[in-house]
Amino acid sequence: MNADRTPLLVVEGLTKSYYHLGREVPVLKGVDVTLAPGEMLAVVGKSGVGKSTFLHVAGTLDRPTAGHVLYDGTDVFERPDDELARFRNRHLGFVFQFHHLLPEFNALENVMMPALLGRLGLSEAERRAGLLLEQVGLSHRLTHRPGELSGGEQQRVAIARALVMQPRILFADEPTGNLDERTSEDVHELLFRLNRELSIALVIVTHNFTLAGRMGRCLMMRDGRMESVPAEQT
Repeated sequence: MNADRTPLLVVEGLTKSYYHLGREVPVLKGVDVTLAPGEMLAVVGKSGVGKSTFLHVAGTLDRPTAGHVLYDGTDVFERPDDELARFRNRHLGFVFQFHHLLPEFNALENVMMPALLGRLGLSEAERRAGLLLEQVGLSHRLTHRPGELSGGEQQRVAIARALVMQPRILFADEPTGNLDERTSEDVHELLFRLNRELSIALVIVTHNFTLAGRMGRCLMMRDGRMESVPAEQT
């Protein structure tokens, strides 16, 4: 893990509300979180308490109602949408419960996609994608399309795709929620290894307390707010 403990991400007073039938529905109610380079953070809690909303806002996929999200001391939401999208593509990676691979493209092409959107050259995008697929144990599956891969293999491709732009933080929302226990454990081990080898910070939203207990730090979300979870309770 990176020894530098200067905060990479600082979330301050974060609130997020949605509106339904003209009524405000508050989801995040003043969330404060810091994340150091290379740190592993788990966010746990019951369904519907705002875990995924927190991940989406902290990961700049959605704008907050109020509060600040700072990367390296700069509030990213002061940027216009197009600049924010470029920042997200370059510095952040995402893995979701559903892999969202493009079925018409093979594994290598799927992993290359963010690099091509980020305007890397074709040869560099292909080089990075090939190396990452080798790192996740899929060098023999480069030309296979998603429908020809197992669920665990598809999620490994999704992880490689999330890393192709060499992000500083990987956000994962129930990354093994659709996998069996053994395959889930394999994916967890892969994430931990990538954290060690690449010094990528991990923020994982999960219902899996076994996984949360293996992370460096765990926060519990209750009613739109964050609480620290003592190690003995995870």
